[in-house]
Amino acid sequence: PCRDAAEPGVGASMGKLLAVALVGIAAALVAERLLAFRNRLNASREVAPVTLPNCRLIKGIEAGSEDIDILPNGLAFISSGLKYPGLKSFAPDKPGEIFLMDLNENNPRAVALRISRGFDLASFNPHGISTYIDKDDTVYLFVVNHPQHKSTVELFKFMEDDNSLLHLKTIRHDLLTSVNDIVAMGPDSFYATNDHYFTDFILIALEMFLGLTWSNVVYYSPKGVKEVAAGFYSANGINTSPDRKYIYVADVFDHNVHVMEKHANWSLTHVKTLQLDTLVDNLYIDPHTGDIWTGCHPNGMKLFFNDPDNLPASEVLRIQDMLGERPAVTRIYADDGSVLQGSSVAAVYEGKLLIGTVFHKALYCEL
Repeated sequence: PCRDAAEPGVGASMGKLLAVALVGIAAALVAERLLAFRNRLNASREVAPVTLPNCRLIKGIEAGSEDIDILPNGLAFISSGLKYPGLKSFAPDKPGEIFLMDLNENNPRAVALRISRGFDLASFNPHGISTYIDKDDTVYLFVVNHPQHKSTVELFKFMEDDNSLLHLKTIRHDLLTSVNDIVAMGPDSFYATNDHYFTDFILIALEMFLGLTWSNVVYYSPKGVKEVAAGFYSANGINTSPDRKYIYVADVFDHNVHVMEKHANWSLTHVKTLQLDTLVDNLYIDPHTGDIWTGCHPNGMKLFFNDPDNLPASEVLRIQDMLGERPAVTRIYADDGSVLQGSSVAAVYEGKLLIGTVFHKALYCEL
């Protein structure tokens, strides 16, 4: 009888032990995820400055210059005013803009391009951009847009005679859910990166925290749309080699650049990965050398938290001989945030360098 009386106590103790064990396991898992997340963000990295002698901030660009593409004739398009969940904005109540700079001028300045009527300017929230020149020399500008925090791709025709953009169409698709960047492959076709699987901000945060590799690359044309690469933590910048045989994809949270071979049916196969020690954002390809230029975030924690006393830094890398045995990586520019915060792109044209940012200013340098 004594033994029977004790059994409920033993059961309760076992239950408590089990509860404590489960809490301990959960705490250990959360701690491990926190540590992994901090590593993904490079949370403890500080960057040593690398200065360039001839740089100046570009007048008129105060609320970001997230992506830049330069035509062979030296005209540079700059997307500005991105409002992105979880990141600061210096112009939360103002629609985004596309700026143009003529890099052939001695003292080039940025001019905001007029956009044709019939396009909803009020909700314009431009992200990645890409240009395409057709056989008849028509210039098309593809712009990733986030109206009401959804994802569309806007197709414009550049009207050089009056510095304006004629809106041709808005592209939406179930596979284009969280588009970050884009590379045009024809007058109405492109590859695009989805930087997250989820679109809800809380689920995105959970996806990042859990380290899910559910981000992908999609090919779009009017004839068909399909996923062509997957398994990224956060596919970000995308571009093509000058011969258009290879597609380069930056995985910002895996700190690397992937080389993918392009096939006749537009599918991609993985060739190689270059591991770096920074959060790689947009990719710009020098059309003459094939070098990859990229704007990077040395420390992603600073980018997300944006503490005025501990500003997000900037870093520009040049990758030479990406397809060779031993690519050469050079740090061209680095700043602790006192000049330029959160660099997202670096683009070159005949000895001139433009460095853009997610939400801050833009820098023009002569190399």
